[in-house]
Amino acid sequence: MAVSPGSAPISSARSRAPSTPEPRDPAGGARGASPSRFRGRRHGRRLRAGRAQALAERLPALAIARLPAPGTLDPRTLFPRAFDAVWLEIGFGGGEHLIAQAKANPAVAFLGAEPFVNGIASLMAEAPAIGLDRLRVWPEDGADLLAALSPASIGRAFVLFADPWPKTRHHKRRFVSADNVAQLARVLAPGAELRLATDDVGYLSWMLERLLAHPQFRWRARRPADWRTRPPDWPATRYESKARAAGRPAYYLSFERVGTAS
Repeated sequence: MAVSPGSAPISSARSRAPSTPEPRDPAGGARGASPSRFRGRRHGRRLRAGRAQALAERLPALAIARLPAPGTLDPRTLFPRAFDAVWLEIGFGGGEHLIAQAKANPAVAFLGAEPFVNGIASLMAEAPAIGLDRLRVWPEDGADLLAALSPASIGRAFVLFADPWPKTRHHKRRFVSADNVAQLARVLAPGAELRLATDDVGYLSWMLERLLAHPQFRWRARRPADWRTRPPDWPATRYESKARAAGRPAYYLSFERVGTAS
């Protein structure tokens, strides 16, 4: 489906360096997880002292050490107290969106997946502002976490500015695939919202094609402004700000999980 930035589509993380060797726990030591399919950098520039300290001190307590069998992880069991809902952000980058959502929704617990060590360190530095008991992190491939979660266990999910992998031969690496869309439908509770964003028109079309093809997702847009304009309760990310500064518009998709639990 071709999508033009100047018109509404019909019906309803940037390119990174080559893969590094088998990932290791950012806090030190090999992780006990299933092999990751993530392709991209895991380390960027050297961490500042404060962020390195936050990573070393907080991640061991907040990281999910090992995933159970597929479809069996009830995210509520990861937290020491009860919350109204658990929300999931896959690829949280520097964590600014997750932190802002947590501040605005104090009765919600947050589960984040991000393999990029510098992003995890940024989140760990800000985590005390929302309460450490409300946050758990999977520092590996988000698809593995998604597969492990139990059905209808997530109240809202975010996939914001994922790597569009623009080269045709790399499209199979895109996170929004038919398989991952099916997994998102499985883990989201009926009535839950899925939010996605990109600044790449090709990836916008790709995401819409796969989400509109799934019977358990309903696109909530009614007019072009609904997907061209960021809603007031949708905090901007650092990457979005950079994209806009470079003259690239961003696109915002909101889907509702419809039907009964899978």
